[in-house]
Amino acid sequence: MSHNEKGFVLGIFGLRLLLVVALLLAWEGLARATGVPRYILPAPSALLSAFMAMPGYFLSEAGVTLAEILVGLLVGAAFGAATAILVVASPALERLAMPLLAASQALPVFAIAPLLVIWFGFGMASKIVMAGLIIYFPVATAFADGLKRTDPGLLDLARLNRASRTATFRLIRIPAALPSLASGLRVAASIAPIGAVVGEWVGASAGLGFIMLQANARMQTDRVFVALFLLAAMAIGLRWAVDLVLKRLLAWVPGEAS
Repeated sequence: MSHNEKGFVLGIFGLRLLLVVALLLAWEGLARATGVPRYILPAPSALLSAFMAMPGYFLSEAGVTLAEILVGLLVGAAFGAATAILVVASPALERLAMPLLAASQALPVFAIAPLLVIWFGFGMASKIVMAGLIIYFPVATAFADGLKRTDPGLLDLARLNRASRTATFRLIRIPAALPSLASGLRVAASIAPIGAVVGEWVGASAGLGFIMLQANARMQTDRVFVALFLLAAMAIGLRWAVDLVLKRLLAWVPGEAS
């Protein structure tokens, strides 16, 4: 990255930070000026006080949710990538599986979550499966689309060299489709927290979703907002980390390393 590009990135980061600070100050001023009850809209200073009163508690519960998200991301991405390879390798399987996958995405996540809790229990397993299910579809569809759009010239070259179907997939189709897989993983990293938190809302004994439920029932709105801010920070950090890793792995792809 050149000096000018670094300056541009730092400038964008500074503007974003300035916008966040301005929004928090406006929120603080509005809450103080209107005298809105704390249980309806706590000021940012009240959120900071709630967090500092028990930082270990909030961070440990955030760690539980982060573990569910990370494992769910790995599981969903692995199964999604494997499904993409299978359906592209077998057109008959694609005709059978893709309509079922599309139909599964039409089911509300809240309808599936109680079943997962019954099947996998109140522990981390049901939340990991829930996160994996949400991540699975965007990864599978993006990677499958990339595998289908392999340059025909490269495939003709493989046939001229009598490359086997397995070798063609391994050496040509999969490397050419990695940018599409990266796009699916970026989307998955952004929505991964949804599955874990929805699972915690349905049934859990730990995690940020559990904090939200307990605090909401007791009208501790400041704790709800603290959990939301931690979840947002977690989602932003996860997206940034995935983006950084993908750029390093796909540095050979034009535009990925910029």
